Amino acid sequence: MSDITIRRRQVADSSLPDSIHPILRRVYQARGITQPEQLDHSARFLLHVSELAGMEQAVALLSKAMANNQRITIVGDFDADGATSTALCVLALKRFGHHNVGYLVPNRFVTGYGLTPPIADQAAAMGTDLLVTVDNGVSAISGVARAKALGMQVLVTDHHLPGDELPAADAMVNPNLHHCEFPSKNLAGVGVAFYLMAALRQHLADQSWYQQQPINLAELLDIVAVGTVADVVSLDHNNRILVNQGLQRIRAGRCRPGILALAQVAKREPAKLQASDLGFAIGPRLNAAGRLDDMALGIECLLTDDWHQAQSMAQQLDELNLARRDIERGMEQEALQALDKLLAGADFEQLPPVICLYQADWHQGVIGILAARVKERFHRPVLAFAADDNGMLKGSARSVQGVHMRDMLAALDTKYPQLIERFGGHAMAAGLSIQDSQFQAFRDALNEVAADWITDDHLNHILLSDGELAAEDMNLPLAQTLRDAGPWGQSFPEPLFDGEFRLVQQRIVGERHLKMVLQPVGSEAVFDGIAFNIDTGLWPDESVQRVHVAYQLDINEFRGNTQVQLLVKAIKPMQ
Repeated sequence: MSDITIRRRQVADSSLPDSIHPILRRVYQARGITQPEQLDHSARFLLHVSELAGMEQAVALLSKAMANNQRITIVGDFDADGATSTALCVLALKRFGHHNVGYLVPNRFVTGYGLTPPIADQAAAMGTDLLVTVDNGVSAISGVARAKALGMQVLVTDHHLPGDELPAADAMVNPNLHHCEFPSKNLAGVGVAFYLMAALRQHLADQSWYQQQPINLAELLDIVAVGTVADVVSLDHNNRILVNQGLQRIRAGRCRPGILALAQVAKREPAKLQASDLGFAIGPRLNAAGRLDDMALGIECLLTDDWHQAQSMAQQLDELNLARRDIERGMEQEALQALDKLLAGADFEQLPPVICLYQADWHQGVIGILAARVKERFHRPVLAFAADDNGMLKGSARSVQGVHMRDMLAALDTKYPQLIERFGGHAMAAGLSIQDSQFQAFRDALNEVAADWITDDHLNHILLSDGELAAEDMNLPLAQTLRDAGPWGQSFPEPLFDGEFRLVQQRIVGERHLKMVLQPVGSEAVFDGIAFNIDTGLWPDESVQRVHVAYQLDINEFRGNTQVQLLVKAIKPMQ
């Protein structure tokens, strides 16, 4: 934490009403919120489905398949976004009265990501007439071609960035296609799936053959909220509406039994659930199935209407998540040891602009988390690789703000077209495959290309603060006001404050958490604080008596007591 720079956010002028707490006004203004309507999270402000290109052709395919009772197979991805997208489509189609529907999820250890020719073969063996991809497909050139050759129609729905070539699907819906003018490019895969089902509902209402009463798709927004937050897409206004609507349903207990069961095993109270809980408690447990086993378990947990089944599956997912954490911790220690050896006592600033890591026995399902952990520690793009059984390395990449990972990989592929077998993703995360014999050449080429993409400014870990809080403002009412003012998340971060404090007490709790008592300079008040995953080589340090701290105003509930706690994100000793 000591290498983090703390800067104050720029605050814009606004027309927000005076009734908003002045500190919250400052927070909103720093995030570009200047008009009251930007704070309205009513469903009526959602962008209209008609603005998504390809939607007319997409719903025509689905409607025809339903009218003829054709077999529809959903092909998802093996992460939380893919699981929620798959579950949402299956539930919606069944509620529309079409029960001839199933799903396939690629196994990352067998077929790899997305719609591949082997997955198309499996779909054909299931008697599929219409194959629908969710959260994948925009790069599935060969998979779509195989499905078409086998006589299936193909509808691709995705949100990942397209390459130079698009698959020859019968219809495609993706807000990031170059010709699509949908204002929000930040929809998660589950957001695209929700819009598809909303457009289908609208279309079916005008069909003479369709006799069912229309259903309320808002009943599925709990699933949309989970997938949107778990996929760490930017929470623009449209996504905040989707997440807020879903959170309201979860808090009211009007959600899928599986989501309630996952909250229960994560020891989260549904009535108080925050967007961050979806990302750090619900999402990882869904993801654990796809990382270590079969994502079908996560999908079935979302699909079931039986509370006891939901509890049982949530417990299995929780156990998988614990196993995933153990594997992740071991891999992280090995990665850090390898980096320590690379540095050999030098400053971490001597690291290359992009860190590439590989160890033969690493687990494919956890390399994405490993990349994220190392990125957080060294604040530079990280690619972590694991081997499969076919002489290939599967890589997962995580980037820092300002470095577009997918586009940087595209630039490398253009310059060195023989190095990468396949790749895809977005700005902050990507996946790829390379031959195991090419690892060293790939690492060298990537850092050569990175020199044109990455500057020292990108590698400086800067936290943007919303300013200082007076001691009298560090209270429960303001903490609750800030908590309720979200949903907070990617590109719409939780309020962060900074100030100078006396470090009254400090000690390690757990393995790597620094528990503190902090006293604002110039005040007699004291507050509990905690910094998670601290560098225990630096802290505790009894010689430090005064610190500059960046923190979130948090609420700590423990053994029936509720009090303010400072959730410390950065701490710097002061003279």
